[in-house]
Amino acid sequence: MKTLVIMAAGMGSRFGGLKQIEPVGPSGEIIADYSVYDAKKAGFERVVFIIRKENEDYFKEHIISKFNDKIEVELAFQELSYIPEDVILPEGRVKMLGTGHALYCAQDYIDDDFIIINSDDFYGYDSFLQASKFLDSKNEDYMSVNYPFYVTMSKYGKVKRGVVKEDNGYVKEIIESEISVDGDKIIASSLVDGDIFEIEKDTPVAVNFFAFRKSFLNVLNQEFDKFIHGDIDLKSEFLLPDILKCGLAEKKFKVRCATSKSKWIGMTYKEDEEDVKKSINELISLGEYPNNLWG
Repeated sequence: MKTLVIMAAGMGSRFGGLKQIEPVGPSGEIIADYSVYDAKKAGFERVVFIIRKENEDYFKEHIISKFNDKIEVELAFQELSYIPEDVILPEGRVKMLGTGHALYCAQDYIDDDFIIINSDDFYGYDSFLQASKFLDSKNEDYMSVNYPFYVTMSKYGKVKRGVVKEDNGYVKEIIESEISVDGDKIIASSLVDGDIFEIEKDTPVAVNFFAFRKSFLNVLNQEFDKFIHGDIDLKSEFLLPDILKCGLAEKKFKVRCATSKSKWIGMTYKEDEEDVKKSINELISLGEYPNNLWG
């Protein structure tokens, strides 16, 4: 049973609120509604939402209730306290521990191969279809579904993306970066070591759409144990691309590259909201989605 895992525990500091639950569709749909709709259409049978415990009641009443007779749904909770008993985080730490920790918190709900995505990114049906077919192939590789950088830009400021270094259809490296456009130049700055480099507009970037075998959870736990018992400060994060980076360097697995044909829509800044709504309405007018997803 293939599972869709949706990370919805972040607060969206640049957006200025909980963008995961901001209505963007004509019938009050949030972005994650479209992901669930596309995933179900592509053959996924279960959804696991990773949320903050404090948002449980809202999700049950306003989000999950619409899926009751359509797809199996589970809630997992990402909290700073979900760490080994022998670990004490630095005093004053309030920031979540990252996307890798989100998956760590949800692993008990994952019984088979799965994909994991952001809740505030609109990925489009082709992404889910490619991932579904890939997981059905039953080889041992993993997959990153990527987009050309220009598809993922925001006209309102810098964005954080994983710059993908590719080799014969496989991921060689994913460099988590903050990317800005300066005239006709696109400048990426590594979030790990501050290295600054230029990319092209069609350079593939990863936006946290990964297809994994269940075996990835073993790698996740090994890497999390190293991370959480290491030198944790107020901003340290355990990120999925960093886990992949370590695994690729140690040749534990291979990660295939896929380029989605779908339109990617993201909501980094509050100003992006109207563009997101407009883009979704355009897709509806083209007949790609009904006016009311769950009506």
